[in-house]
Amino acid sequence: MTMRPIRVLGDAVLRSPADTVTTFDAGLRELVTDLMDTLTGKPGRVGVAAPQIGVGAAVFVYDDDEGHRGHVVNPTIELGPDTEEDDEGCLSVPGLFFPTVRATTATVRGVDQHGAPLTVSGSGFLARILQHETDHLSGRLYVDTLRGDARRAALREIRAAAWSRS
Repeated sequence: MTMRPIRVLGDAVLRSPADTVTTFDAGLRELVTDLMDTLTGKPGRVGVAAPQIGVGAAVFVYDDDEGHRGHVVNPTIELGPDTEEDDEGCLSVPGLFFPTVRATTATVRGVDQHGAPLTVSGSGFLARILQHETDHLSGRLYVDTLRGDARRAALREIRAAAWSRS
């Protein structure tokens, strides 16, 4: 089992769009395994994207604790028209949670670690996970979507967080 350290806000890899995966080999399978080990190695984690462990590849893993667990390579996402606001957090912005608007449904299309096409569709919490992890691959964090008072509070708490000063 290889749990990799999570990169936190301020690390450039989190702000860089991930590269499209073009080689489906043992190295990619090892990355997927490391991502899943990092996800499942601590309770409460629901998704990890490759940039969060310092790898600029378009890959993420997810587990919503309701039977939906897997990985997606080179995802594209389609969002449903309806939205909802709920508290959201991120391993790369540790300990902070803010109300974040997300689509209530999402469909991700990509391939698996062997290059076979796959589609993952979800609503509610799974849709939120799919959007959050896909955003990571575009160099976006959930705090980037915040507006108004929530954004001001997030920026204030980020500046005050011990991890942001290291």
